Amino acid sequence: MPDDNLPILIPPRDEQGRQLTPTSDITTGATKTPFTPAINATAPPDDKLPDNFQPFEHLQEVYIPQHNAIVRRYFSDHAPDWKPNIATARSSLRVACTMLDSDNQLIMNLRHHLLFDLLGYGRKNLAIVYGSKFDTAPPVAGHPQLFLYFSQDSAAQPTDEPLIEHEKSCRLMNFSCSSEGVKPAITKVDMTAIANEIKTLFLDAKKGITYTCGNKSASYTDPDNGFPKGNYILVNSKTDAENIYSKMCNAIDVPFKGASHIILNDPDKPSTTTETAGKTTILGKQRNNRRYRPIAILRFRYAYISLGNLIPPVFLIDTTFRNQSLVSFL
Repeated sequence: MPDDNLPILIPPRDEQGRQLTPTSDITTGATKTPFTPAINATAPPDDKLPDNFQPFEHLQEVYIPQHNAIVRRYFSDHAPDWKPNIATARSSLRVACTMLDSDNQLIMNLRHHLLFDLLGYGRKNLAIVYGSKFDTAPPVAGHPQLFLYFSQDSAAQPTDEPLIEHEKSCRLMNFSCSSEGVKPAITKVDMTAIANEIKTLFLDAKKGITYTCGNKSASYTDPDNGFPKGNYILVNSKTDAENIYSKMCNAIDVPFKGASHIILNDPDKPSTTTETAGKTTILGKQRNNRRYRPIAILRFRYAYISLGNLIPPVFLIDTTFRNQSLVSFL
């Protein structure tokens, strides 16, 4: 697993402004032998820019190795000796994201946009459902909180409609967030064990399992084992709810009390689509009404544990490559 704490080295310049041997490979982002320029304490370098200084070229020399190192981490599933090719979808994406010294400003912007915006690296370590960084989320009352995130496949997302994404959580009542708690403080060993259970239960053939969400809310209540009152999930049938809740119980090693503890609320209002939701005229322009609990197939993407709002969440497993996790899904 790549280490985000490792420094990203950039090509230095000598006192005359000439570029020295680069410390990272422009094409692959692979780190080369670090270069430490000799510093003479009695004769410090001139505190000025060289006469032939070119701002754009300098920016490229600084920016490209930094960007390509991030690309290398994002595509960490590739072998260390990976060579540029477009034989597979991910190899093609990596080639498209990797900046070259010959790139102009437009191409650099497009490569940046592809990686950070379209592929989502810029949303790394964000609580997407809440729309804010996790350090502003509410505390979890002393017990670690496990979150499972599901979303539509992008190919199934209707045009001009937001991606449907759901997050399900429960509390780990056998552990405390800190050593001052009543229960033993959770450790990385404990979290890794849970991550491996989730990998077994929520992945199939290296892809997240799916369930169908809909207009029905299914609640499962077992406060002693981490499922307080009001804990619910939107589903299209009680079978989907039973499947998800039973897997969650198995992942955190607590008993599942069966379908009899699942209460299914079937509202009178049916699910709507873009077509059936209708339109509303605002400021002379027709706009789509919000869909009501639309039916969609959601896929498991990642799981993380919150230990309160003092530290970032710990990602257990992530199939999106956006976050560094304790366990690889591959």
